[in-house]
Amino acid sequence: MSDWIIAPVVLPALLAPLIAFVMRHDITLARSASMAGTIALVAIAIGLTAMAADGTTHVYRLGDWPAPFGIVLVLDRLSALMVLLTSVLALIVLLHAIATGWDARGRHFHSLFQFQLMGICGAFLTGDVFNLFVFFEVLLIASYGLMIHSGGRDRMRAGLQYVVMNLAGSTLFLFALGTLYASTGTLNIADLAVKVALVPPEDAALIRVAAMLLMIVFTVKAALFPVQFWLPATYANAPAPVAALFAIMTKVGAYAILRVHTIAFGPGIEATSDMAPTWLFPAALATIALGAFGVIGARRLMPLIAFSVIGSMGTFMVAVAAFSPQATTAALYYMVHSTFAAAALFLVADLVVSRRQSDSLSALPATVQNGLYAALYFGAAIAMAGMPPLSGFLGKLLVLDALRTPGQIGWTWSAILIGSLLTIVGFARAGSTIFWKSTATVPVAPSGEPTKPQIAAARPAEIAPAMATLALLAALAAFAGPVAAFLEATSAQLFDRTGYVAAVLAPGDEG
Repeated sequence: MSDWIIAPVVLPALLAPLIAFVMRHDITLARSASMAGTIALVAIAIGLTAMAADGTTHVYRLGDWPAPFGIVLVLDRLSALMVLLTSVLALIVLLHAIATGWDARGRHFHSLFQFQLMGICGAFLTGDVFNLFVFFEVLLIASYGLMIHSGGRDRMRAGLQYVVMNLAGSTLFLFALGTLYASTGTLNIADLAVKVALVPPEDAALIRVAAMLLMIVFTVKAALFPVQFWLPATYANAPAPVAALFAIMTKVGAYAILRVHTIAFGPGIEATSDMAPTWLFPAALATIALGAFGVIGARRLMPLIAFSVIGSMGTFMVAVAAFSPQATTAALYYMVHSTFAAAALFLVADLVVSRRQSDSLSALPATVQNGLYAALYFGAAIAMAGMPPLSGFLGKLLVLDALRTPGQIGWTWSAILIGSLLTIVGFARAGSTIFWKSTATVPVAPSGEPTKPQIAAARPAEIAPAMATLALLAALAAFAGPVAAFLEATSAQLFDRTGYVAAVLAPGDEG
């Protein structure tokens, strides 16, 4: 049993209150501690990924209590991948927040940031559904504070909607946990897989209710139709670095669907195996359509990006809904891509909007470094829309290739291809308005000479995080073969229910 498995939870959990109570009045000290902790988290995540790469499922038992009686954290390829993705994204976002000064607009940014990382990493590592609820609440409470960071009426209004929607989801989560525990006597995911498999379909009504409630809760977190309406206002009004970090938030809900509904309720379990695909597939198709129409109809840049996130979640979830190893491999590749693509868009948008003083898609005076911002924007837009040469094109190809059965190919290919076309048109229209038409509207002084921009140019430290994110997308495309091989092994391990159950429920130190 390796103690490093709990480190991604303990490190930010210890650092957050230290920053909140000791360093909140010293922004330099808070920045240093938060940056050091996030860099350490990246190093730990790399070590955990290397540890899980051999296919072993590692289990950490708190207090050395055996499952299902004690709390367990489980490290396999999938959870290691998610922790690594979270830590790398967090480091990029933190660099942007510090460089642009966003973190100085509120006293508790860095402590809330670390609490957020604690909740996200805990959700990816936990081995039971109750602690999944606990970590959900930790990350949601932290996200409430980050959402309204620096204040403002629109931000507070969007934050209220976000709070209400997620409180409703948390209530449903508790109902689901109570129903599930009453039916099976356990909330450990591995133990659930054993006990649900023994229940005849005719006696599984309560279990099916609990599984359906969990599905609804997870789709709320994943912003899947018809419970996606909280996301556009939340992401559009959140501070840009926070919105970029939130790119991983929807993946927490999607991860929960993959983990719980594959192992505890998924393929091979007669009582519940038909539930998730039946509901997820049409909901994912509708989400793709909703995101595409939102992009094409947006009149502001930040909502446009928020709707593109919804569309990308639809593409991701339509592959998840197949619940097959090949489709899951495609989904995981697209998930990594879409997380960095969304983050890149929000970071670039922050650079642009902060200098235009508005995110309205209308021709305004050209800002400084207009050509540089245009290049960054179109690189991020190409990635999100799924055009070559970046990884979005390969991700969508993998998804389309995995969904070629007669009942899927028509609906899936039509939704993804048409949705991609509308997304391309929406991003192209927005980009041409912001960067090309704005060039023709440079204000003129009474003397007839063009006025010089009064906004300072972005420093290299401000541009570097967005460029680093685009570089990661290029690297994901360049090394698509090795990445896909790792993700293929990850999917195979995820669908190896027997291996997961044996590792978690084994009395020894390791599975």
